[in-house]
Amino acid sequence: MQDNLFETTALALQLLFSFDPDLWDIIGVSFRVSLTAIAIATLPAALVGFLLAMLDFKGRTAVIAIFNALMAAPTVVVGLTLYLLLSRSGPFGDFHLLFTQPAMVIGQVALAFPLLVCMSHSAFQAIDKRAWETARTLGANCCMAVITIMREARFALLAAVVAAFGRIISEVGCSMMIGGNIMGYTRNIPTAIALETSKGMFAQGIALGLVLLLLALLLNVTLVSVRGKGRLV
Repeated sequence: MQDNLFETTALALQLLFSFDPDLWDIIGVSFRVSLTAIAIATLPAALVGFLLAMLDFKGRTAVIAIFNALMAAPTVVVGLTLYLLLSRSGPFGDFHLLFTQPAMVIGQVALAFPLLVCMSHSAFQAIDKRAWETARTLGANCCMAVITIMREARFALLAAVVAAFGRIISEVGCSMMIGGNIMGYTRNIPTAIALETSKGMFAQGIALGLVLLLLALLLNVTLVSVRGKGRLV
């Protein structure tokens, strides 16, 4: 058993460092979809979090509670909802998005958005509201004042982006349901791991798992490094 594990791991490393085209195509799809999703979701979610933190309005508590509930929504439930919406019999079936990369992007945006809103809301709540008032008093327009507050909360916002990216690039339920796990098109790292493991072919699954582990390490090292530099400024 132990020898078999070592052999499988060695084969996984060989696949990685020999730049196996099928393996790296899966990695490329995963990063392309997830980076697109996080790029689309980050700014709107940060603005929503800012509004929830800085403005008092009727129903604000209910909106925050809804985003908190959505943040914990199982990925497979999000996938099922989008499947019903995008299928031929669904209200958006005419767009023919099901089992495409744009559908996967939509799904990952839906997963990342509540998490980004909640974490950015917490980040902005930690900022003294007088900073906003001071910026406005000094003549800054709304956009400049928002940028000033975001700069103050930049490390917490970066942590939110890292957490959201980690959530969407490693999720399997939503991508499987609306992406279809099509080789060369919608098969990403988590769906490939699930498929190869179910077939008893562990080498590719281990190789892709190593990519996710390395990504998690790099993201967290980068975040810690940036925070450390921020303390020195």
